[in-house]
Amino acid sequence: MQKLAYLFLSLIFSIVVHSQSQQLPVEEGKRIDIVIADRLTSQKIDGVGDFLSLAGNVRLKQGKTLFYCDSVVINQSANTMEAFGNVHINDADSIHTYAQYLKYLGTEKKATLRRQVKLTDGKAVLTTNDLEYNTATKIGNYVNGGRVVIGKTILTSTEADYFGETRDMIFRRKVVLTDPEYKVTTDTLLYNTYTEIARFVAPTTIKSDGRTVKTSEGYYDLKNRKAEFGKRPVVQDKEYTITADQMAFDNATGFSDALGSVVYKTKDTANTSLILANRIQANNKTGAVLATQKPLMIIKQGRDSIFIAADTLYTAKITDLEQVRKIPSIYDSTLGVKSAQVNAKDTNTNRFVEAYYNVRIYSDSMQAVSDSMFYSFRDSAFRLFKSPIVWAQQNQITGDTIYLYTQNKKPRKFYAFENAIAINKAEKDLYNQVKGNSIHGLFQDGEINFFKARGSAENIYYAADEENRFIGVNRSTSDVIDVYFRDRKPFKVVLRNNLKGTIYPMRQVNHSDLRVRGFQWFENKRPKSKFELFGS
Repeated sequence: MQKLAYLFLSLIFSIVVHSQSQQLPVEEGKRIDIVIADRLTSQKIDGVGDFLSLAGNVRLKQGKTLFYCDSVVINQSANTMEAFGNVHINDADSIHTYAQYLKYLGTEKKATLRRQVKLTDGKAVLTTNDLEYNTATKIGNYVNGGRVVIGKTILTSTEADYFGETRDMIFRRKVVLTDPEYKVTTDTLLYNTYTEIARFVAPTTIKSDGRTVKTSEGYYDLKNRKAEFGKRPVVQDKEYTITADQMAFDNATGFSDALGSVVYKTKDTANTSLILANRIQANNKTGAVLATQKPLMIIKQGRDSIFIAADTLYTAKITDLEQVRKIPSIYDSTLGVKSAQVNAKDTNTNRFVEAYYNVRIYSDSMQAVSDSMFYSFRDSAFRLFKSPIVWAQQNQITGDTIYLYTQNKKPRKFYAFENAIAINKAEKDLYNQVKGNSIHGLFQDGEINFFKARGSAENIYYAADEENRFIGVNRSTSDVIDVYFRDRKPFKVVLRNNLKGTIYPMRQVNHSDLRVRGFQWFENKRPKSKFELFGS
């Protein structure tokens, strides 16, 4: 009996289909054909059209597209249909769409789906309550809110367009992308379900594990965990904030690259530092930062700042550096600081800065230049190498190597090693000078207070009366020479062991000849302000 019923229905369907082909001049591939159903009725309404009603396991076909539903009403004259209950559109086995209601225009191949709508291309699953879908172009869109799930990634928005041929999606209004590693909020987002690349074309905020990115242009590759941002993006991390014209990140390796007027600012509470450069590369896993193309570092504390410029600046954690090379401790007990082990988690002290080539340093109380430099936040000391020069008020210090200690960002003490010379400009072409194998000096409130020269020490000192008028000049040598300052000028010189010296009246000596060995006055190299750090 069942076989007879099936043959009978098939015969009716063939008659109906034949009737369709005879009555409807519908273009091949656009006609809606009946494949099978449990029940069928037909009705003709004058002025409206010929209708077929099918129910029970309904299956229809249009070209390579199959339609399934519980029941359907087909307007043969208009080549349209309305389907109800468990609607399923199989679009050439590439895209599957589900809903509880479907209105379909066969000639235009446009589908309107309502209630519990789901569309999937095998990788992404789109759910919404209202969807417009074209089976010819494979383009769909919703305007009343929807959700797309790709693996562990979820995208929601008020509106969206789906392009089945390219697997592209455009999300608009209240767009949110959530992933186990980050969350994206924006107004417009382009996403490809095949490549898993999200593109940003509107103001966008990305949050992930303590980091916030704000950008208006760029993309994020979810599959390879790489990103690029443009239009002055801002990145706020746990330990730093960075702004640039363009940025690129590789979250798999932790490396990032920022280009164009880059501003990198640390969040240390005690030692806030700022790096300006045209390019900054960083390892976000280790905190290492490499700044090139006219980099400038600003170390802030209160109202005081130290400006450091060089061809290249590099900063990282001291504890990481100590794993590959030994860092000599140069703590000095006279500064009231004791050497201690660095806490790897203490971002205030666990950092160093290296500067290479054409190093220039400026602060209100001290300036310096050298070929290279090492600065440690642990001891607040500058190590200046290869032809270093340090200036403080009218004083100039040179040597093969200089250690300059700071306290509260002001000079506190210095050591000049080998060929050390300290010069104080007394007046035009008149210079107080001290030379020795080494010189160490003390500062008080940022001003020179004391010099001590050791080893084959030489001294040229202009003595003055109580009214600061010069009364003579003393040229002497000794094993040790101490120079004491008052009001930024030497007022007392003490020579110890093997002293030899001569005092000359001011008018009986050629002052231009009164120079210690190796004397040079480098005022032309001295940065006069922070704005001169990049001068020639």
